[in-house]
Amino acid sequence: MSDTVARPLGAARTQRKSTVRSKQSRAALWFLLPGCALFTLCVLYPIVNSIALSFYNWDGMTPKTFVGLANYVELFQTDTFYTALKNNLLWLVLFLLAPPVGLMFALYLNQRVGGIRIVKSLFFAPFVLSGVVVGLVFSWFYDPTFGLLRLIVGHGVAVLGDPKLVTPGIILAALWPQTPFCMVLYLTGLTSINPEIVEAARMEGAKGIKLFWHVILPQLRPVTFMAIVLTVIGALRSFDLIAVMSGGGPFDSSTVLAYYMYDQAIKYYREGYSASIAVVLFAIMLVYIVFHLRRMLREER
Repeated sequence: MSDTVARPLGAARTQRKSTVRSKQSRAALWFLLPGCALFTLCVLYPIVNSIALSFYNWDGMTPKTFVGLANYVELFQTDTFYTALKNNLLWLVLFLLAPPVGLMFALYLNQRVGGIRIVKSLFFAPFVLSGVVVGLVFSWFYDPTFGLLRLIVGHGVAVLGDPKLVTPGIILAALWPQTPFCMVLYLTGLTSINPEIVEAARMEGAKGIKLFWHVILPQLRPVTFMAIVLTVIGALRSFDLIAVMSGGGPFDSSTVLAYYMYDQAIKYYREGYSASIAVVLFAIMLVYIVFHLRRMLREER
């Protein structure tokens, strides 16, 4: 008799638990739904739409004309595309100075001394400024008639008017806010380091560079990955400083893929051609990020 009563009670409890789990799953789905909808609308749809648009010739007003791969063929035969691609590669190389320099600043500021919070705020201040403000500040800095650079070197240097100097000059301006951003990422990572591991390493005789390289830096690997990915995305998306400081000139010598895409879409109404540039830029970004992601996952295993 007791077994007969226990079985229905056990079955009822199991059914009640499954009902609760089902309700929790449905609630979680409802919470995820707005985020998924926004991601689809703001990320997936523009990507798919750009890929589809790249096979058409369209000025934004008249009906679209299907041209197949003609936009890509023209793109890969244009000298400006290779100039922009070369500048993007230069941005990638030089802009990646931001994470290591940001780490150096973070290590310096990660100490408990009086007034360190004020110093941190001063270091972080450039990141708060908009790209337009940074561009204007460095345009005045580089001005060959009254700029601060003229006072430093003793004579006027037309940085933004020299095809060889304009891109490094703009990248230097971009490093000013990007470096403190990486610094804040590393400061956050340094607070999460296990002090017991550091103390144990010190007891084993590790100190200085050896302690940093073998104990501290491995624990900062996720932060390093995030800093590199965001820096790479920032380098490939570089637009505002170029628009403010040089307008892609002189003679397209400072243009990058993002600015070239804007130039073709807004000035010349070539929406399909600019979409093909966007697809190439997205492919470069995707390959670079997937490579670093796979490398990080392989190291964690």
